[in-house]
Amino acid sequence: MADFVGAIDQGTTSSRFMIFDHNGMEVGRHQVEHEQILPQAGWVEHNPVEIWDRTRTVIQTAINDHGLGPSDLAAIGITNQRETTVVWNRHTGLPYGNAIVWQDTRTARIATALERDGRGDVIRQKAGLPPAAYFSGGKIQWILENLPDVRRAAERGDVLFGTTDSWVLWNLTGGVDGGVHATDVTNASRTMLMNLETLDWDDELLGFFGVPRAMLPTIRPSSDPAAYGQARALQTVDGVAITAILGDQQAATFGQACFAPGEAKNTYGTGCFLLLNTGTEPIRSKNGLLTTVCYQLGSAKPVYALEGSIAFAGSAVQWLRDQLGIISGASEIEPLAGSVPDNGGVYFVPAFSGLFAPYWRGDARGVVVGLSRFNTRAHLARATLEAICYQTKDVVDAMATDSGVQLDVMKVDGGVTANNLCMQIQADVLGVPVSRPVTAETTALGAAYAAGLAVGFWKDTNELRANWQESRQWQPTWGPEKRRTGYGGWRKAVDRTLDWVDVD
Repeated sequence: MADFVGAIDQGTTSSRFMIFDHNGMEVGRHQVEHEQILPQAGWVEHNPVEIWDRTRTVIQTAINDHGLGPSDLAAIGITNQRETTVVWNRHTGLPYGNAIVWQDTRTARIATALERDGRGDVIRQKAGLPPAAYFSGGKIQWILENLPDVRRAAERGDVLFGTTDSWVLWNLTGGVDGGVHATDVTNASRTMLMNLETLDWDDELLGFFGVPRAMLPTIRPSSDPAAYGQARALQTVDGVAITAILGDQQAATFGQACFAPGEAKNTYGTGCFLLLNTGTEPIRSKNGLLTTVCYQLGSAKPVYALEGSIAFAGSAVQWLRDQLGIISGASEIEPLAGSVPDNGGVYFVPAFSGLFAPYWRGDARGVVVGLSRFNTRAHLARATLEAICYQTKDVVDAMATDSGVQLDVMKVDGGVTANNLCMQIQADVLGVPVSRPVTAETTALGAAYAAGLAVGFWKDTNELRANWQESRQWQPTWGPEKRRTGYGGWRKAVDRTLDWVDVD
C-alpha cells in the first residue's frame, strides 16, 4: 500500500502541494505565489492560466524533490480558495478572462438589488447566505453581462464555470481531453446557487442570477470513494485518484478534527474564518453568520456549520508591507508591535472590501482612528494585530448567540498563528485559551484526510482525531475591565467605517 497522501492547496495568494504520512505529519511541500491583479479600486483578480501553471509546478517539484512517484500516493485531495470565480471554454480550455476573487466588490450593486426586492430572503432560506459580493453567483452574473459573447456561448453550452477547485480538477484530469467538471458540496454551498437541503443547484436561485445550468459543475461528496477522476496531466502523479475536494475553510475544520457538533476552529490566513460544526441539520443564523456545508463523507448525511467570514486578516499585514512600506516582511510585525505595551489609542479596521460577518456592510471602507502625535508605526502594527483579534471576537459573540455554544478553547491554524503576540492578544480579547496544533497547515491536511478516508488509508474519523496534537496554548492575561474597554473602542471604530461608499 502507498505510504502517503497528497493535497493540492490552491489558495488566494499561492498554490502548494503537500505530502502527509499516516500520522498526519508533513513529509514534503512546495509552494509558489501568484500575481494579485488589482485593475481598479475594489477589483481583485487572478490569472487562471497562471494558477494552473503554478499548480503543476508545485506538484512536480514536491514529488521530485522527495524522490517519489505515483505509486507512493494513495490518493490526492484538493482544497481551494472558495467563491473565486473562473469561467472558461469547454472546447479550447481557455478562460474568458481573469478569475474574479472572493474579495472583489464589483458585484455589490447586484447584491443590493437582491436585498432590496426581497429575493435576499429566499437566498438566505435556500442557500444559507446573505446576498453579498463575496459569493460566486453575482460574479457569474457580472461575467455573463459584461464580457463579450460569453452569454451567447453559455446558452450554447460552450462555457464552464467553477471555483478554483473545479478549474484545477478539470485540467488535472485531462482538460479538453475528457477533463472532469465537478465540485463538492462545500464549494457549491458558497455560490448562492445551491439548495442546502437538496445539495443540488436550485432553479429559482439560478433564475435570480441568469445562470444557465449547463455551465455548472456536478456536485459530489467532499470525500468520495468513487473518486472524482484520475490525474492524467502530469507524469509525476499519473493515475493517482483524486478522491476529495473541500473549500479551504471546511478543509481546515476537517484537519482540526472538528467532527462533533459544538467543535470549532479559526483559520488565520489571507482572511479569517471561524467555523462551528452544527451537525446534520442546518442552523439558520439570525446574527449575520453563514449557514454552510461543513463536509460530506461518501453517501452519509452532510454535516453543516455556522461560519463567520472576515475578509482581511493576514492580508492586512500584507497591506502594511506592500502598500505602506511600514515593514519589509510579514515576520517584522511581531517585534515591531511588541515594542509598545498597547495600541496607544489607535484602532485599525481593515474594511477594504466592506465588512463581512457579522455586519455584511458593502458600504464600509477601512479606517485608522485615534491617531495623535504620540503614535508611531509600532502602534499601527499593534492595531493591525488587534484588528484580526477583534474581528474574531465579533464573530465568536454572534456564534454564541446563534448556537448557544460558549467556547471553552479556540483551536487556531493558518499562517498568522506563527505570530505568538497575535495569538496572545487573541486569548486576551476572547478571554479563553487559544490552542495551536502541531500541524498548523490544517487546510492541506484536511484535504489529505478526506482523500485518504475515501480509499481506506485512514479507517475512520476516530483515527484522524487521534493524530491531533497541541503545539502551544496561550492563556488570557487581561482582566474583564480591560477586555470591555478595548472592545468598546473597537466597536466605535467599526461605526466610523460605515456609509462611506454608495452601493445603490
